[in-house]
Amino acid sequence: MVPSLTIAQSHGIALYGEPALPEDFTHLPHVNPDAPKGGTFADGQVGSFDSLNPHILQGRVPWQLRFLVYESLMGRSYGEPFTLYGLLANSVEVNDAQTQVTYQLNPAARFSDGTPVTPEDVIWSFNILGQPGAHGRYRTAFSKVTELVQVGEFGVRFTIDAPDRELLMSLGLRPIMKKAQWAADESAFFRSGLEVIPITTAPYVITDVDAGRFVELSRDPDYWGADIPFRRGTMNVDTIRMEFFGDATAHFEAFKAGLLSTKRETNAARWERDYDFPAVRAGDVTLSAIPHQRPSGMRGLVMNTRRALFADWRVREAMIQAFNFEYINGVVNGTPQPRITSYFSNSPLGMLPGAAEGRVADVLAPYAPDLLPGAIDGYVLPETNGRAANRRGLRAATALLDEAGYTVDNGQLVGPEGPVVFEILLPNGASEMATIADIYVEALKRLGMTVTVASVDDAQFKERQAAYDFDMIWYTWGLSLSPGNEQRGYWGIDGVETPGTRNLMGADNPAIEGMISAMLGAGSQDDYIAAVRGLDRVLTSGRYVVPIWHTPVSWLAHDARLTFPQDRLPIYGDWIGFQPDIWWFEQ
Repeated sequence: MVPSLTIAQSHGIALYGEPALPEDFTHLPHVNPDAPKGGTFADGQVGSFDSLNPHILQGRVPWQLRFLVYESLMGRSYGEPFTLYGLLANSVEVNDAQTQVTYQLNPAARFSDGTPVTPEDVIWSFNILGQPGAHGRYRTAFSKVTELVQVGEFGVRFTIDAPDRELLMSLGLRPIMKKAQWAADESAFFRSGLEVIPITTAPYVITDVDAGRFVELSRDPDYWGADIPFRRGTMNVDTIRMEFFGDATAHFEAFKAGLLSTKRETNAARWERDYDFPAVRAGDVTLSAIPHQRPSGMRGLVMNTRRALFADWRVREAMIQAFNFEYINGVVNGTPQPRITSYFSNSPLGMLPGAAEGRVADVLAPYAPDLLPGAIDGYVLPETNGRAANRRGLRAATALLDEAGYTVDNGQLVGPEGPVVFEILLPNGASEMATIADIYVEALKRLGMTVTVASVDDAQFKERQAAYDFDMIWYTWGLSLSPGNEQRGYWGIDGVETPGTRNLMGADNPAIEGMISAMLGAGSQDDYIAAVRGLDRVLTSGRYVVPIWHTPVSWLAHDARLTFPQDRLPIYGDWIGFQPDIWWFEQ
């Protein structure tokens, strides 16, 4: 028997145990409830945009717009991975069979035009996001909901096809939109563009747009939820400007000149070398290192197993052996950064070293015939001596390629499908990625491979990514401390053929589906962690990605007047819901 979810009629819901905050909580623990309001927060992004709709496949949308402009029934507390608290909804109830969840809307909830948020809006929002033009991350849940109906004046009830505790919670995290805004031409919802300014429920509304240059958001003085506990102490700045730049250099120079409020740095060498400019020395810019306990996720060069070359795991392992991580790490970062060793490394969810034991071994056992070497007995990434040659790695790669039927003929590697020729796809302006790829290509040439690096504009990159039109591509999966149904969209079997999912590698393994099912049906937190660690082993030993490094801290340079609650950092650290959400300007 699957245990029941914790049911909180008025304030929150937890996957395991009770919500940490009581029913009468006044604010989230990682915020300053007395933070002053005011100021303009200017953030920079490299690239461009041509859409204000982050829910569809078409178009390029400013990062974070989804979270600053659209609200959901429930919201995450980033100090609790498995708990949601009321936002648009003020109560939630789950039936004993765990196949139904009923959300009661807060009667005070309003759209930015002053009209009430209704169950009809919730139902329409869910249904529109299940259509083919919507982003793939929404469609997996759509297929599992068998009925969605209004209950009473303010209630909405979801019924799913089988018990799934995590899904019942995650349905509360879907964006809610205004049905009437699209009533005249619903098909327009799926077309990218800047003509339609969304009517939303969030604290911010879009007040100015200059195509490809900036988007301005203003705090709504009539925002309906300013005093609900979930919002108190958040969304403190009056104005948010998202500024766009053609390349990283222009972005950094704008920050140094004081045109931007913040700059997030991802490169250790640049953090050590480039952040000693006059504004820092004068005390006008503060350098903050924000620690976190979230999973490393996966970041690196993804091999598309839909291509014959990368369908063989031995070839994929050869590609990993040929990647001189220690040398590239030193060249790019100066101060070496820790390598991503698995998808959930740096967190309690990551696989442990050595052979699988206990619950993890048990959950993997039924899928042993489908597992690659290393899944059960343990998989470790290769280490090099840090020298440029990497002879040992190239020898190992050559042996694997030979075993897979590849030979060198007049300097060209030839396999079952002919000469090995492929392309690494990168987005324009990604200088760090380009440096990594260039060093890597030189090593691959020594194996006899003909490899080119193609850098394309944002639109083309996104289009080819969604269509899986690449051999090898640069990508990052950010993973949370509460993975759930979204994992099917990341690596589920539907993504092998369905465009627009995050299963870029084309992973097609029953063990992946089995681990996700075990995770979603876990009756205790221990069983849940075992299933996630099992999934981590299957993915890592699948050898789908040539991983690079992660940083267990986030580096933020920011206006010295811009501050945050340093004594109560959430375990997620610098993540969605952190900046600018809980920051404020000191008066």
